[in-house]
Amino acid sequence: MVTQRIVHIREAMEKDLSTVLSIEYKCFKDPYPLSLLNRLLIMHPDGFLVAEVDGKVVGYVIGVIKWRATGHILAIGVDPMYRRQYIGSALMEQMINRLKEKGAKLVRLETRKSNIDAQRFYLKLGFKMVGEIPYYYEDGETAIAMERSVEN
Repeated sequence: MVTQRIVHIREAMEKDLSTVLSIEYKCFKDPYPLSLLNRLLIMHPDGFLVAEVDGKVVGYVIGVIKWRATGHILAIGVDPMYRRQYIGSALMEQMINRLKEKGAKLVRLETRKSNIDAQRFYLKLGFKMVGEIPYYYEDGETAIAMERSVEN
């Protein structure tokens, strides 16, 4: 028998940041430092969401509006033990809806060229690859820029 977990998505709070930082370290070669996560939470409290399962934060997404009509996903991460359970998809759809409500016509993000799983995930969500950004990451790796229109 398969049990379905209930995922609750809400705005992040300061008390969540240590767990978000832990997820960052599990997910990324170059995790955001706690000071940056804290600054993003202060500057964009409605653009920093977490996903909870059984009261435990298991994922997050950070999105902002740039240039009035472009949403930008700065980061998304799901604890590896909770992947492939639609938590990332739920976080992304919630964030895309928020960005759209704020006037976004387009949502943009970047992912490592070597991260094929992430690219497939974003393609399933309707994003398209629009280019490469050489030396985007601290270690010199190229980023793949991806975009999704959110206009009606």
